Amino acid sequence: MPLEINRGTNISHWLSQSTARGADRRAWFTRDDVDRIAGWGFDHIRLPIDEEQMWADNGTRLAEAFELLGNAVDWCAAAGLRVVVDLHILRSHYFNDGDVPKLFVEPSARNGFVKLWSDLSDFLGARSNDLVAYELLNEPVAPDSGAWNDTWGAAFDALRALEPERTIVLGSNRFNQYQTFPELDVPEDPNLVLTFHYYNPMFITHYTAKWWRDGGSYAGPIRYPGRPIPDSQHIAIERLKDEGLEAENRNFDREVMKTDMSIPRRVADETDHRLYCGEFGCYEQTPDDIREAWYRDIASVFRELEIGWANWDYKGSFGLVDRNGNETGVRAWLTEE
Repeated sequence: MPLEINRGTNISHWLSQSTARGADRRAWFTRDDVDRIAGWGFDHIRLPIDEEQMWADNGTRLAEAFELLGNAVDWCAAAGLRVVVDLHILRSHYFNDGDVPKLFVEPSARNGFVKLWSDLSDFLGARSNDLVAYELLNEPVAPDSGAWNDTWGAAFDALRALEPERTIVLGSNRFNQYQTFPELDVPEDPNLVLTFHYYNPMFITHYTAKWWRDGGSYAGPIRYPGRPIPDSQHIAIERLKDEGLEAENRNFDREVMKTDMSIPRRVADETDHRLYCGEFGCYEQTPDDIREAWYRDIASVFRELEIGWANWDYKGSFGLVDRNGNETGVRAWLTEE
């Protein structure tokens, strides 16, 4: 049976997407944080790790990063939490790059991807199958789903030869979007969890987020439920047409969420696998009343469709706590039924 992962949070900007090292990195996430998460009734963390944080250019392990990874697993074991280790960014693959990642065009890059997982298995393989799961790659952006199926298949086969019963978490192409789930070649494997991410509509969840190149510059009024950019914003709506973003401004509410998520739900049911939303969240710059409505709706859909989840993120601009460790309202919005 696969690892039980129902309610979790992402430990972002620690072993992934961070320039902090040494004492600053150690202070960002500690055993006290793990105990706090467990005390809230969560059952797991999703732990993103980046190749450049964990391995030197020549492929050797970076001792401090692997020490922290091992510490995190130990802390979680002591607190009764499970861990999804998510290979988040590779030197050959970053989900925000505009070009086709080398991972999908260079055989050496694919071989390197497999080698990373073999090394992680060597480091984590002695850990209980009831404690640790492996997520093959965060938000693949292959030129087509066939290329992604071929690539994850190579890593999957290598891991299965080493660890036949380890839970593996697998998502679909194009940012793990729900739309591409029917294109995923789901293997017949009893220790598999299927995952997707959900940040819709982006004008709500990424309101004024500078890294969202397509629409983060919009800073006018928004609403939820309904069309995120109201009809009164004529100039902005005309620009959406010019930039091909009209779909991001469709009418949006809880029923739309449910319809969207029914696509991966159906695939999981047809293949007899558990379903997991490994990322979702709403940026702190979104007005609080809109954020609350969005979080409460998505949490209720997860409950209705029996989807496990890990919010993005524990600490940060989407966080359960802010950068100083103070609780935001997000946890209450997610967990109050």
